[in-house]
Amino acid sequence: MILKRLKYIDKPFLITLFLIIGFGLVILSSASNSLASDPYYYVKKQVINIIIGMVMAGAVIFFDYTQFRRYSNFIYVISLLLMISVLIFGIEAKGSARAISIAGLPSIQPAEFAKIFIIVTFADFLVKRKDQLNTLKQMLPCFAYMGLPVLLILLQPDLGTSLVFVAITIVMMYMVGANPKILIRLILIGVAALSILLFLHIQFGMWLPLEDYQIKRLTVFVNPYGDGEGGRGLGWNTIQSLVAIGSGGLTGKGLYAGSQVQLNFLPEHHTDFIYAVIGEELGFIGASLLILLYAILLIRAIFISFAAKDLYGVLIIMGISAMWLFHIFENIGMSIGLMPITGIPLPFISYGGSSMMANMIAAGIVLSINIRGKKLVF
Repeated sequence: MILKRLKYIDKPFLITLFLIIGFGLVILSSASNSLASDPYYYVKKQVINIIIGMVMAGAVIFFDYTQFRRYSNFIYVISLLLMISVLIFGIEAKGSARAISIAGLPSIQPAEFAKIFIIVTFADFLVKRKDQLNTLKQMLPCFAYMGLPVLLILLQPDLGTSLVFVAITIVMMYMVGANPKILIRLILIGVAALSILLFLHIQFGMWLPLEDYQIKRLTVFVNPYGDGEGGRGLGWNTIQSLVAIGSGGLTGKGLYAGSQVQLNFLPEHHTDFIYAVIGEELGFIGASLLILLYAILLIRAIFISFAAKDLYGVLIIMGISAMWLFHIFENIGMSIGLMPITGIPLPFISYGGSSMMANMIAAGIVLSINIRGKKLVF
């Protein structure tokens, strides 16, 4: 039955997904060209990540997504244990412990997979509370459910990933019918509270559960030259990213020809700041093309959700879409100096095994819902 329904798979979504992945490999070949003795070292590793991710996605497509509900509590506990394992066994990098390595195997970032696990379990949690989220009191269990993984992520500390969970929570609760006025008020209160806390810390030294340099990383984008070192300290990444994108102009300098990239002035240009590589070497046209492809992917995902056979499928797709959209918005935003530097990867583009595999699993879940939809999507 499933094999017969595969012919109805959403082809625009699938084609767009592969175009983005192909785009990513091309730009990664340039971004990592000067980082290793083998210019294709990172490309080869990324291809392996993609292949593994495709196998995982294929397995998920054939798996009936509704069965996740049977194991929802178990999956939720596993997600929490994964994040706790990072706090105990995590490998520290850039001030945060985000990855673990078992028996000498390549390290993985549990939070990348936990996002997917939490989405499928939170969807089940919300379905059971449909039409019962009209007051703040009724919403509190939802915030507690998502607050626990957010707290564990903050303890790493990893503010960027915790904000992804916040975006997922708001979107999924809105889609299940939670009172939008309360959600908007909570967002405004949260933004105001965070702003006040940062102000009190900077002006009066009030304690926050983050190191000073981590807080500066989150605020330096406002004035990167005011980092205390004339732009050569924590503001360096933002400045070099802006220089790279600005110098690309309309059509870019061409692949392998970006000075900021090839001369390694731009840090983390194969991971966090890969969008700046696109801006410098492919220009405004290339950077806009990627945004267009992302828009098509997200729109097709939303269309698939419209045709889902149940509310559970709708909520999963909207959670995944919220995750992708926040990643895209934050990563591109930090590259152009509009958002703080949080280390969030660009989906299907940035180098990284855990991110690629988790996103491929997410795409597989979307297509699993797609082929089991109550009607075809055109």
